[in-house]
Amino acid sequence: MCGIAGFLLHRHPGGEPDAILATMSAAIRHRGPDGAGTWFDAATGVGLAHRRLAIIDLSEGGAQPMRSASGRFTVVYNGEIYNYRELRRELAGAGAAFRTQSDTEVMLAAFERWGVIEALPRLAGMFALAVWDGRDAVLTLARDRVGKKPLYHGVIGGNFVFASELRGLQCVPGFEAAIDRGSLATLLRQGNVPAPASIFSSIAKLEPATAMTVRATAGGLALHAQRYWDARAVYADGMRNPQAVSHAQIVQGAQEVLTGAVRIRMIADVPLGAFLSGGLDSTVVAALMQRQSAAPVRSFTIGFEAGHDEAPFARAVARHLGTAHEELYVSTREVLDLVPAMPQVYDEPFADYSQIPTFAIARLARARVTVALSGDGGDEVFGGYNRYLWTRRFWPKLSLIPASLRRAVAAMLRYWSPSQWDEAAKLLNGLLPQSQQLNQLGLKTRKAADVADAADVAQIYDRLTRLESSLDNAVLHAGAGAGHMAPAQFAGDDLDGQVQQMMLGDLLGYLPDDILVKVDRASMAVALETRAPFLDHRVIEYMARVPVSEKFAGGRPKAVLRAILAPLVPAELVERPKAGFNPPLEHWLRGPLRDWAAALIDPARLRREGFFDPAPIDRLWAGHQSGTGNWQFQLWPVLMFQAWLERQRDSRATE
Repeated sequence: MCGIAGFLLHRHPGGEPDAILATMSAAIRHRGPDGAGTWFDAATGVGLAHRRLAIIDLSEGGAQPMRSASGRFTVVYNGEIYNYRELRRELAGAGAAFRTQSDTEVMLAAFERWGVIEALPRLAGMFALAVWDGRDAVLTLARDRVGKKPLYHGVIGGNFVFASELRGLQCVPGFEAAIDRGSLATLLRQGNVPAPASIFSSIAKLEPATAMTVRATAGGLALHAQRYWDARAVYADGMRNPQAVSHAQIVQGAQEVLTGAVRIRMIADVPLGAFLSGGLDSTVVAALMQRQSAAPVRSFTIGFEAGHDEAPFARAVARHLGTAHEELYVSTREVLDLVPAMPQVYDEPFADYSQIPTFAIARLARARVTVALSGDGGDEVFGGYNRYLWTRRFWPKLSLIPASLRRAVAAMLRYWSPSQWDEAAKLLNGLLPQSQQLNQLGLKTRKAADVADAADVAQIYDRLTRLESSLDNAVLHAGAGAGHMAPAQFAGDDLDGQVQQMMLGDLLGYLPDDILVKVDRASMAVALETRAPFLDHRVIEYMARVPVSEKFAGGRPKAVLRAILAPLVPAELVERPKAGFNPPLEHWLRGPLRDWAAALIDPARLRREGFFDPAPIDRLWAGHQSGTGNWQFQLWPVLMFQAWLERQRDSRATE
């Protein structure tokens, strides 16, 4: 786990290349505090910079930039190649010699034997890399299959530049900080800026499972991108050729491939642990880790407010598994103190508000370990989101009801605001046992209304994965249709096939653009490496061939994971309503965060800055403060952009 940066020069860069490389490296120091290295070849104009977080082979032999045995390839990379031991044995059998125990050297040997593009499908891991081929004078960037590791790139002053984070590019002479207003509109629509766009017009993100080659020619820079793994093809093949075996055999196969994914992610030369919320996904990971460990696995959870605290559930699971468990109880004041730091942590505007506790638990874990395994990807790969279950359960019946009647039902559900539904839930929860508590009733009721009057499954998916359109026109000069993503296109009439396509949509969109961004920036801000066994491509490919009916066997989500966990952990320890990992932002915006938020979205300030029409934002803010609506999801992206913009100004002022 590290940070990378570099360039391929076609013109004079406006400064000394070595000094520019050093500045780019310093900007991403937090991603790799254990060491730094740069390499510049004046003859070709290629420069590579690396920040090291030492995980495997802690010696200087594992330092980067690293050159291949023949000297042809020079690489910097961020991540881990989990199957490097198997590749090393294969390459050694073919005559390769190794000087170190690092996975980087194995990667270089693979490039020498098979070629860069041809070797990428053989790598099982998470990575963002840049490799220079000195013989063919070509720079190749590549990103892992699901997008665990970030990589930004662009052309500045006629030169190609890249870095793990935007801040590594903003220090390059000639950088243009023009805001992409279409990206800003998308941020308001879905809480993030999805690849390949970035918040800056001049910079793009490399998409997951993509390799890009860059050559300097007499006519300029030649860029070519290609996919080396295609999740769409994997899922299409899975639907054409599903596994035709019993449920027990499917579970056994899933357990074997998942156990292997956990095993190779436990390889490290530094202290290692696991995030444990007590929910299904993290419990499966911790249980499979503990089964393969001779010593108690370190596990970590966070609790921060009554009614939003999963720590007791995690504690019970940890006690059963025998992990060495630690809890961090954070006061509301301590969590609120983290809010102003979010623009610094996330570098690009980002508005999934569970970013706050994610950063808090990463900081807790880093005080004890350098690597932590997580349950990220369990929902997307194994079928955990309620939208999948709701679609399978209700759409066959709803689609038979006349559209006019469904619209009337949806209107009734929307008659009460989410806040009013939540108040009703509080009264009912006093009469219900813990296992039947009505969590997030307001949000669920609004989603139920969205499902009730949808025209088809594609519209259900679009509605349940986008924020409401209250601020669709709030970004000034964004252009027609800005912020609106292309609607989902689900082919065929088979319902289970369409649900499978919903899962694929989340794997390609919500997962890399939201979940993985959230975890990467929060963990790397404190130099913690996180690993996600559910996102091993072999797990994804296996589950793509599992029929949807098996994924929801017995009418329950994640049926395969539940069956894997059944003999390991008593059901009563993990079977409870899905609660999520979110702070009570609705109430904070009416209380301790009110002054901070009001200053950021003051109408006079918004008019002066020129990005937003203040009127619709002011209406939502007033409605939220009066309690007539809960507009936290719409307001938070605006606030995160405003806080980020303020940080940008402050950074320029101190340069």
